Amino acid sequence: MKEKLFEMGAKFEDAWSGDNKKPKKKESSGETRVPEKHRLWFRREKRRGKWVTIAGPFALPAQEIRALLKRLKKRLGTGGTLKENTLEFQGDIVERLKEALQAEGFRFQD
Repeated sequence: MKEKLFEMGAKFEDAWSGDNKKPKKKESSGETRVPEKHRLWFRREKRRGKWVTIAGPFALPAQEIRALLKRLKKRLGTGGTLKENTLEFQGDIVERLKEALQAEGFRFQD
């Protein structure tokens, strides 16, 4: 019976993989800019009845973005996360976030 299951040539020893199941990595430009060269934008969204403030895009190495996020969360006293190349913070804190990022040397779009 087992021989008939694999008549078409498929074998478990071939180590099948589902290539379509693997998440594709997003291509980043790899460009790193100093804070003064950034042009950040801000957006507010309401999620499940609560406000979320989003700032980005950041063109920094991942390690530097995580360090910046940690400093900002501590300074603003709120939670936050890194999603792709943007920072998301809990609450409607656009003005406070702008002040904190300006102190770090970042610039904004008008």
